[in-house]
Amino acid sequence: MRDETLPPPGPGEVRVQTVWTAPSRGTERLVFEGRVPEPLRERMRAPAQEGDFPFPVKYGYCAVGRIAGEGTLVFALRPHQEGFNAPREALVPVPPGVPARRALLAANMETALNGLWDSGAGPGDRVAVVGGGVVGLLVAALAAGLPGAEVTLIDRDPARRPVAEALGAVFRSPEDAQGGADVVVHASASAEGLALALALAGDEAAIVELSWYGAGTVPVPLGLDFHPRRLRLVSSQVGRLPPARLPRWTPRRRLLKALDLLRDPRLDALITGEVAFGDLPAALPDLLHQRAPGLCTAVRYRPEDP
Repeated sequence: MRDETLPPPGPGEVRVQTVWTAPSRGTERLVFEGRVPEPLRERMRAPAQEGDFPFPVKYGYCAVGRIAGEGTLVFALRPHQEGFNAPREALVPVPPGVPARRALLAANMETALNGLWDSGAGPGDRVAVVGGGVVGLLVAALAAGLPGAEVTLIDRDPARRPVAEALGAVFRSPEDAQGGADVVVHASASAEGLALALALAGDEAAIVELSWYGAGTVPVPLGLDFHPRRLRLVSSQVGRLPPARLPRWTPRRRLLKALDLLRDPRLDALITGEVAFGDLPAALPDLLHQRAPGLCTAVRYRPEDP
């Protein structure tokens, strides 16, 4: 934990008092473990990061707070800290009907929305989502909203079954998963999950890779059916909008839509724990462990904000 003194807000800036933040288990685990590849260190900087990889860095991009003197609830791509100054245009108002705590899911919802766009999934498609973390569950929820879509979420943790089913997806263990999918989205960040995603895809289908692996290599079984069945492995990264949407969409429009999609109260089930900000340094090693139970953990700053 580091102390710093915030200067008065500059021209065009406002002071924001943080209410909630959330660590991103995938990306922040790689940062925590010092696994940001050196060639990507500039590209993978968080919008308000201070310090340089590998350490020490002030990192994070899921913050909800209130503008001081106004009380306006806003979402910001900001690290874990009690307050910050920011240009007003860098803040996105949280829409009515979205509680402050649920608004923490906005960055993950952006990733899921971008991934579904990249997949090309449409009405009636069979969609398989491999990996039932927060991003995988959000992709499943969005895909289940497509008319007639048949959505299956595949994960090893049976505790994620009720969440997946509440969001409109069928839950399967890897052993019970069925192939022939029109679209497969992989979000498990594991070589085993990626191999399963390739196996579940139907002929000439796309497998969208949402996982980020950081430093190191990941084996991919391309010597099996990948070429004979003309599969496509498609990367999806939230830092870029899909080319087909670039003429009309901006990152801010996408973030506004992500927040609007959080009006669904079923998504509260994705936030499975809380920790006080003061306890965060001691809690982070367990929260970011690869086999940590639960899904998203909310970091609480001011208990009066639900």
